[in-house]
Amino acid sequence: MAEYHLWDVLDELRSPNYAWVDLTHSLDNNSPVWSGIPAGSVELAKTVYDWGNEMLDCLIQTFKFPGQFGTHIDFPGHFVRDAALSEKYGVHSMLYPLCVIDITGKVKADPHYAVTIQDILDYETRYGRIPAGAFVALRTDWARRWPDMGNLSGTDENGADNFPGWSVDALRFLYEERDIAMNGHETLDTDASQLAAAAGDLAAERYVLSAGHLQVELLANLDKVAPAGAVAVVSWANIDGATGLPCRVFAITPRV
Repeated sequence: MAEYHLWDVLDELRSPNYAWVDLTHSLDNNSPVWSGIPAGSVELAKTVYDWGNEMLDCLIQTFKFPGQFGTHIDFPGHFVRDAALSEKYGVHSMLYPLCVIDITGKVKADPHYAVTIQDILDYETRYGRIPAGAFVALRTDWARRWPDMGNLSGTDENGADNFPGWSVDALRFLYEERDIAMNGHETLDTDASQLAAAAGDLAAERYVLSAGHLQVELLANLDKVAPAGAVAVVSWANIDGATGLPCRVFAITPRV
């Protein structure tokens, strides 16, 4: 009798020992988008071929949305002129060891908190060294503010944004000292808002994309994933020339 090892692995991953967790926000025509996106850029599930047609009784819809919509992946060409776009990344860029760095306690005390190298070292003290090729996600529980754009932005009475995020130093450490493959976060942007305001730019996001790396924004349900030992699948449509695309992200995690 032939043995099919991958089928056995899949049976094990579907066992009660593991949970499959969707890390993706659902989308509709009212889902929030960046204020710089022109009005009318989102039009989901518009019927263009309806039931009862004599040619074929079926339903067909069209979908219009920005690349940076909902839970989405960013490619280097999003911030770097003539850099790699979606067609440069295939299925080998869709499966990773997943590490979740939890800074929720610090965010409760300071909504502007930016993760530090020491936070990463503290994580490694508890869970072991972050493996090369990992997807490192930053848990802030900011996803609970979806889909309210004002809450996601942390907009104050002066119209300023207030939310946590990454620091350039932390990301440089992860990519250059730990050789990770991708980073992700629950917030609208990579950078903690106060650091972005001080820099006058999204410096952390620019670092990631300028170095040829990938990132996922607006993740969900990181509180349901083990901090270490899970795997992440990041999948997107096979569309050429995209600076970013909505993606479906899920984790297979030991039960927490």
